[in-house]
Amino acid sequence: MRLFRTKGGCVVERERQYFRVDGADWDELLAQEDLHGALVELIAGCESIADFHSVELLAPIGRQEVWAAGVTYYRSRGARMEESKDSGGGSFYDRVYSAERPELFFKSTASRTVGTGGKVRIRADAKWSVPEPELTLLVSPGGRITGYTIGNDMSSRDIEGENPLYLPQAKVYSGSCALGPGILVSEEPLAASTEISIEILRQGRVEFAGQVALTELKRDPKTLVEYLFRDNEFPHGCFLMTGTGIVPPSTFTLASGDLTRITIESIGTLENEVA
Repeated sequence: MRLFRTKGGCVVERERQYFRVDGADWDELLAQEDLHGALVELIAGCESIADFHSVELLAPIGRQEVWAAGVTYYRSRGARMEESKDSGGGSFYDRVYSAERPELFFKSTASRTVGTGGKVRIRADAKWSVPEPELTLLVSPGGRITGYTIGNDMSSRDIEGENPLYLPQAKVYSGSCALGPGILVSEEPLAASTEISIEILRQGRVEFAGQVALTELKRDPKTLVEYLFRDNEFPHGCFLMTGTGIVPPSTFTLASGDLTRITIESIGTLENEVA
């Protein structure tokens, strides 16, 4: 089952049928501890619609915060060590990769987040910017993983590489986060064989492409959530990005006009142009 946010409410897809629910309170829905059951009840008695247009879609976020986990894939560990070696911060990433406690940081609010079709941004004072395609968890106020979406954790690698303490500036700014296209709501965990893929197009040509399976994710999603909820509360639920295992080469940086396409088959494709 997939849940999409629209201007008038939401659309629920179940067994390849679409059900429009006007006036639905998005934050109330996402705060459900049994979101799957709530959606089944919500569309009971509704007539299906033929389809809906992607232009109707909004980013699937209301009053939730977006948090992120770092250095959860071996490839990410290597990239972070490479970018920060001149500043002496490389060992930080090596140690956190092996540590029991994960790296967790605040990423975004709704005002800084765009949905599929929206424009992501690169910092004007950055010289080395990349998208980071990530499986993103929807977590209920009670700490239960109730859904999955696609996240793009836009990052300024040169700023973070200059000093790890600059991470908030490298990660948190207007247009630095994209979520969508919708939320996969399942009673079962996402299969470890699930793949994340990305294409970056420049003037219609593929400039970079990559993919990674969730089997490469070192940290268990439930453990990431458990650490996030330690001495923390999320009354409207939250989103948690689980890190990236796809990193473009150091010779690549995003440019205005580039198009990023991140796909997780069971969820869909998150597509954004770089402003």
